[in-house]
Amino acid sequence: MKAFMDEQFLLSTQTAQKLFHNYAEHMPILDYHCHINPQEIAEDRQFSNITEVWLGGDHYKWRQMRSNGVDEYYITGDAPDREKFQKWAETLETLIGNPLYHWSHLELQRYFGYKGHLSGETAEEVWNLCNEKLRTPQMSVRNIIKQSGVTLLCTTDDPVDSLEWHQKIKEDGSFDVQVLPAWRPDKATNIDAAIFTEYIEKLAGVSGVEIKSFADLKKAIVNRMAYFDERGCCVSDHGLDYVMYEPAADNEIEAIFRKGLAKEALTPAEIAKYKTAFMLFL
Repeated sequence: MKAFMDEQFLLSTQTAQKLFHNYAEHMPILDYHCHINPQEIAEDRQFSNITEVWLGGDHYKWRQMRSNGVDEYYITGDAPDREKFQKWAETLETLIGNPLYHWSHLELQRYFGYKGHLSGETAEEVWNLCNEKLRTPQMSVRNIIKQSGVTLLCTTDDPVDSLEWHQKIKEDGSFDVQVLPAWRPDKATNIDAAIFTEYIEKLAGVSGVEIKSFADLKKAIVNRMAYFDERGCCVSDHGLDYVMYEPAADNEIEAIFRKGLAKEALTPAEIAKYKTAFMLFL
């Protein structure tokens, strides 16, 4: 019987196997989008357990757990890490055919040497195996990145971020992987969010622009773009719920922006018009 997800997994033809093993397998990885915290790279964090690695900030896994009916207490709540891992293991059993199923097992094989199936029944065995490996020096954040063959990665950064950790990494000659910021202005886009006004205040503070209008917001954003550019940023990323296009005149956008700053209720059409204007500006 063929081994579970063996070295020819997804490589169903000889041509595919030749292209991967002879060429692609050993090529360096340029990761233009990831959610690794640059502070963890700078400080070379050592994880305490597999939950910190897998579930500490992975919204893809969180989404699947919610779809499986798992209570938020075990996802982003205060449940013990072991219990969170158990809920993920039980969820994974239902995901055969989902890329998360394949990806999770590939990680278990390549980084932890586990070639079985993660499930509710095997969760304790996998928990102990992974945590033992994570205590070794070769499983620090930097060494995991190096083991993965990554030579460049871009983190996900908000326009208000100081990018101080990127500077520390750049100045550290002991780590030769290039770590660059990526522009992610979602919070400035989401005028309907409860924190929008507070966010605009932060943006005003770091940009040196008093933001009282949409025109002011654009000036502040341009200032922060220049700041990011000076620090090596050359890519952007946007988390849009849908692709909107609701054009409006400048004076209408200004009125909508003032309503947003005043925390007044906005209609769906007004929200779409603001988001359209902001994205077109970018």
